[in-house]
Amino acid sequence: MNTPSASPDAERTDLLAALAAARAALTASVRGLSDEQAGQTPTVSALCPGGLVKHVTAMEEGWLNFVTEGPSAMSFALPDGVTWDDFMAGTAREYPKWAIDREKEFRMLPGETVAGILQAYEQVAARSEKIVLTVPDLSASHPLPEAPWNEPGGEWSVRRVLTHVIAETSQHAGHADILRETLDGRTAT
Repeated sequence: MNTPSASPDAERTDLLAALAAARAALTASVRGLSDEQAGQTPTVSALCPGGLVKHVTAMEEGWLNFVTEGPSAMSFALPDGVTWDDFMAGTAREYPKWAIDREKEFRMLPGETVAGILQAYEQVAARSEKIVLTVPDLSASHPLPEAPWNEPGGEWSVRRVLTHVIAETSQHAGHADILRETLDGRTAT
């Protein structure tokens, strides 16, 4: 039986629908929480619901910047004299700004609100959807930036970036659901 392959528009629609479902599961975990609750870490983990939304927002924005700008959008440069071995072992004498910023993504900082983090996420989501709908080819790829967690010489296509963003968003939605249940007995899904 010959089945016609899905058109690129159908593929984009399916990928965006999967990402929207993962986003909805994640954001449901913080809706109805106070700003204080969203910053609480109710388990032995250092994760909090609001911080997970912040992290996923930054992660999605970073990867979609990679789609539009290539590896320069995700520089993992180390300070002079700091090696990856030092960095990975936690013994670096100085840490790069990107690593400090990443650590802050996982926490609700003073002055941050649930409304504010959700608004930022909605803005990133709208931009991501626009990029996905207008990028000429989901197979277009860029080399991954140099970092010990990236395959040396690896490349990711737009499609691979989207599946990664969907997977990471879904994973953190599960984390957030457990945190929400621990905080007030409600589940997000």
